[in-house]
Amino acid sequence: MFKFVFPALAYKEKAIEFINEFKEYNSEINGSGALDGYLEDSTYEEWLKKVLDDIDIANVEKPRVPALTYFYVREEDDKIVGMINIRLALNEFLRTEGGHIGYCIRPTERRKHYATEMLKKVLEIYDTMSIKEVLLGCDKDNVASSGVIKNCGGELIEELYSETFQAEIQRYVIRR
Repeated sequence: MFKFVFPALAYKEKAIEFINEFKEYNSEINGSGALDGYLEDSTYEEWLKKVLDDIDIANVEKPRVPALTYFYVREEDDKIVGMINIRLALNEFLRTEGGHIGYCIRPTERRKHYATEMLKKVLEIYDTMSIKEVLLGCDKDNVASSGVIKNCGGELIEELYSETFQAEIQRYVIRR
């Protein structure tokens, strides 16, 4: 069984271990709510402040958007298996190149359908907000991520080259 856990100081060491695994496996990090960047340039505590600022809907500074970030934690061992960033609105960049959701699964826990399970649970959150079209994007080379999106009902709507990511990306919509 898994649960979503809102980031807290109690998860600091587990979060650092989570990000370090991506580095150890030389794996790209997406959907961490910028945790990896904060750990390089600042502190976990500063990242926690950013996570809290992201949910302060009335005061989110442009061009940022309100968002919720969660750890996806396996209950039996309290291990962070994944992270997910749930965007409550879209700016122009997210509308064209990003999407409503960013997520990642730690390298040693991939190919176990955890990303599909996590995304399905988050789509239920969008249902409660009456968001009927959820946009997602991924690198065209990321066959695993596109498979997750398709397993959750994603329809490919566009492929384009992203100057920001320096890669060909695929954009999907999941209609609810």
